Amino acid sequence: MNKKTSEKIKVGIFVITAAALLIVGIYMIGNKQTLFGNSFELLTVFRNVNGLQIGNNVRYSGINVGTVGEIDMLNDTSIQVTMRIQSKIQRHIKTDAIATVSSDGLVGSMFVNIIPGNGSEKTVESGDKIQSFSKIGTDDMLSTLNVTNENAALLTADLLKITEAIIKGQGTLGMLLKDSVIANDLKATVANLKKTSNETITLMKKVNNVVEEFTQDNSIASLLLKDSTQAEVLKKVIDNLAEVSDGVLVTVDNLNTLMEDIKTGEGTLTAMLYDSAMANDLKSAMHNLERSTILLNEDLEALKHSFPLKGYYKKEAKRQAKEDKKKAKED
Repeated sequence: MNKKTSEKIKVGIFVITAAALLIVGIYMIGNKQTLFGNSFELLTVFRNVNGLQIGNNVRYSGINVGTVGEIDMLNDTSIQVTMRIQSKIQRHIKTDAIATVSSDGLVGSMFVNIIPGNGSEKTVESGDKIQSFSKIGTDDMLSTLNVTNENAALLTADLLKITEAIIKGQGTLGMLLKDSVIANDLKATVANLKKTSNETITLMKKVNNVVEEFTQDNSIASLLLKDSTQAEVLKKVIDNLAEVSDGVLVTVDNLNTLMEDIKTGEGTLTAMLYDSAMANDLKSAMHNLERSTILLNEDLEALKHSFPLKGYYKKEAKRQAKEDKKKAKED
């Protein structure tokens, strides 16, 4: 009886031990701990691990290469994560690699993803610390989404108020939609603007044509713009015109002075204009001068036919006739 009892106890202990070992093995395998093969450790520091736990996967370029071994809180802003990675992957990881904490979907388990660098740095050694990059956590995203939703609700309410005001014909936009008179005025304004634009285009074409004429070598404007000699000539002409203008002004001043003298009754011209006796004397003198001129002409004609000068005038007449005849032949 005692022998059977001791055997049962031994069997029970063996079963319990085997079950315990099986449970531990299943737990280790379930957490994907590296039970077989060589491994090395890499360290990194995060500000927030976003729920990362010991035993979670470590991935390199999306491939599972190890597990999270330890998570230690260094201070209130630094959390150190120790990663156990397969030794065969070590030659692929460089010191410029970056570690991030990611998740399998929105509600999946967390894992550490190692992103390769440019590949120009040296290979990591066991115990090296690589850089980390903290992504926005799910809580932060949900908080941001909550703020966005609140802003969208406020924006929707404001848009609803604006739409109701437009439907009721309130405001400028509502009046444009409801008031046909304003709509027609606006339409006429747009038409006038279009017409003005077309006229402006036509005017600009004309201006361009004028400018092109200025650039032609045979135009006066181009000559004045390009030929410095002609410009100097034009400048002299303008200066001469200025001098003439000054002379005209002086002449006008003199005429004004003369007119003032005439009005005041000073000078010979004033006496001739306003003194009738002097005017009659001047008229008589002109008459006597004309009569003396006639008598002088008669005396000269008589002297021409007198004996001493008659031959001289005949020779002069013949000479003049020859010159006229010679000139007629040349013509």
